[in-house]
Amino acid sequence: MVSGKNSKAVRNARASVVSRRSTPWGTIAAVMVVVLFAAGIFGYAFVQNRASDEQRAALEKFTPSAQNQDPSTQIQGVVTQPYAGGQHVTADQQVAYTHSPPFGGAHDGYWAACNGVVYPTAVRNENLVHSLEHGAVWIAYNPDQITGDALATLERKVDGEQYTVMSPYPDLDSPVSLQSWGHQLKLTDVNDPRIDQFISSLRQNQYTHPEVGASCAATGPGAFDQDNPPAFVPPPAPGTPGSEPEVSAAGASVAPDPGQP
Repeated sequence: MVSGKNSKAVRNARASVVSRRSTPWGTIAAVMVVVLFAAGIFGYAFVQNRASDEQRAALEKFTPSAQNQDPSTQIQGVVTQPYAGGQHVTADQQVAYTHSPPFGGAHDGYWAACNGVVYPTAVRNENLVHSLEHGAVWIAYNPDQITGDALATLERKVDGEQYTVMSPYPDLDSPVSLQSWGHQLKLTDVNDPRIDQFISSLRQNQYTHPEVGASCAATGPGAFDQDNPPAFVPPPAPGTPGSEPEVSAAGASVAPDPGQP
């Protein structure tokens, strides 16, 4: 016959075994994974937000204001030239631009769609120059030099961004060239911080564009078809017979944009 003391010991031993077996290690492990995953997400978000704050702070002096109307003057390498706006040519005319790519002067009556458009092929100069007049920044690149990850880096700066446009430019004399109305910056590195400085300084800068705030939307087939844009044609040299001058001496040539007041 088993004594009461022995029976109690057996019951305690069994309870201990049951207690050990019921410890929910799987649940604990799952919870730990969730906690660590959440911590990773919050940590990543913190780092990203901090990086964004630092970038905004770095670009603060490149934000236009009444006291700092053209911040691009602080960017090494920027070339400037004043241009009058509103001088238009027709779709069958070519302008003999003095810079390549051009960044001002006479242009087609219809602008190239420039609300975050990344064109896979080179686009006619005369349409893109009109986009600059409206406040856009145009990123051109040499397709023989900028490919793969470098190309993707530039695309991320443009895709979906208002008043920003990008296209390849055959035989460009530098890997990358940025254009705003009356301003140009040529660079060799897609990670150069001056790209963001240029965009911040000049995109939609009310102090540097003749028609800032005018439309950058596609005008459509018969005007400018974003899905089938007029192809790039190498610009003629200044003075080439049959070409149009970059700057017209005749005031009568100035005309409003089609559909604009």
